[in-house]
Amino acid sequence: MRVGVPDPSLTGFSGVAAVAELVDRLDVVGRLDRGIGSIKSRDRGASAGELLVAMAQSQLLGADALVGLDRQRVDVGVSELSAVPVLASTTAAGLARRFGPRQLAGVEAAVADLTGRAVAVLPPARRAGLASAVTVDLDSTDVEVYGSKKQGVAYNYAGQRAGRPHLGTWAEAGLSMAAELLAGNQDVRPRAAGLLRRALAGIPEDVRAQARARDRLRVRADSGYFTADLAHAALEQGADFAVAAKRNTAMWRAYAGIPEQAWAPAQRMSGAQVAAVDYAPAGWPPGTYTIVRRVRIDADTISLDPRSRRRRTIEAGQLALALEGAATHAYAVSFIVTNIPANDRPPDTDTDTDTGPAAGVETITGLEAWFRRRTDIEDRIREAKLGAGLAHLPSGHHGVNTVWMWAALLAGNLSVLLQALTLIDTHGRAHGARLRHDLLCVPARLSRHGRQLTLRLPPGRELLPQVLARLRALPTTA
Repeated sequence: MRVGVPDPSLTGFSGVAAVAELVDRLDVVGRLDRGIGSIKSRDRGASAGELLVAMAQSQLLGADALVGLDRQRVDVGVSELSAVPVLASTTAAGLARRFGPRQLAGVEAAVADLTGRAVAVLPPARRAGLASAVTVDLDSTDVEVYGSKKQGVAYNYAGQRAGRPHLGTWAEAGLSMAAELLAGNQDVRPRAAGLLRRALAGIPEDVRAQARARDRLRVRADSGYFTADLAHAALEQGADFAVAAKRNTAMWRAYAGIPEQAWAPAQRMSGAQVAAVDYAPAGWPPGTYTIVRRVRIDADTISLDPRSRRRRTIEAGQLALALEGAATHAYAVSFIVTNIPANDRPPDTDTDTDTGPAAGVETITGLEAWFRRRTDIEDRIREAKLGAGLAHLPSGHHGVNTVWMWAALLAGNLSVLLQALTLIDTHGRAHGARLRHDLLCVPARLSRHGRQLTLRLPPGRELLPQVLARLRALPTTA
């Protein structure tokens, strides 16, 4: 075998053509520039929108650090096909340092504008489906960093130096709508209400209005958001809420009072049972009650390690009996505090609120199963970390890392929109690695005849032509 002379017409990233077409069709750069505004005193070089799209594109193609920009800019496909300038990593970092609070707020405004445009050009059936129910999920994740010179990070509960991206997502659309980068020791609860308002504001108003009219505008969050402020903020926005509750003494008392005949089998969860109890924590809005789920655990499978997470879900008395061998099993218990009406909720004897069979259109087991789908936001976080570059915070500058976080979230949104608008997600949305393998990181030969660029793909690679044809058939950007 002999290695020949490198062929400069070969590219490893032919799918940049699809990203560029999507960016052009939705006017992504223009919307970002209008939302963010200028970041330089002179109108020259890359704009804020071009910076974010360039960083997002690099992450879509597999970059997990700023240096990925340098590796990709030497590829003929990226340099010739990209809709934005291919920046050097030092240039990108310098521009990202210019982002302040006003510019970051502008990113969220631009994401809302982009979302509205994308929803408007979706097929009618998909638009109707999105308007039938709107759920905002809140969650955070920790990104471990190394070195002592990074700004805006701190030691978290696990002893890791970390930054903490804090997200609000539109679950049904799979889009990140609002975000902020906190330090690893910052509590998300005081910031949850503000993040919720911004995330809801980013969803198209007509979609929110239709969901609200159907009583299907909702907020979900895990126990890290167990605060009455979030519930009140949801109601102010016309949304119902469901928040996982802390396992405190009052919750365990409420659990102990549930009669055995009240338990019903959970939907799509083997061995689990669900019941409702008319208990609301102090300070929560009227109409609040608690849904309880329990899962039977055989005593011989309970860990003896006191640090076991599962042990913390078992009532102390039950746990002691199981560990002593006096009981054959125990129950792992979870609590959800909500105000969403259910037609099989027990009547509230302490208030005048009507919670009988006519009050709701769903069952307790149905609501509990719906709440379990809160893992949608965990998938968005996983995509930002594994499908994009949020597994790292590449700079010592907090502002640069915040822009990098937004580029990762934008990369996820562009991936979702690309698949939705071209209907290649009808059998399930592809994760980042799959999309790169099937579409984005496909080798090809690039040739130029006159002013016409031609991509010559390997045999059997037919997805890119289909995607480009469907993108070009979209209505012109308004």
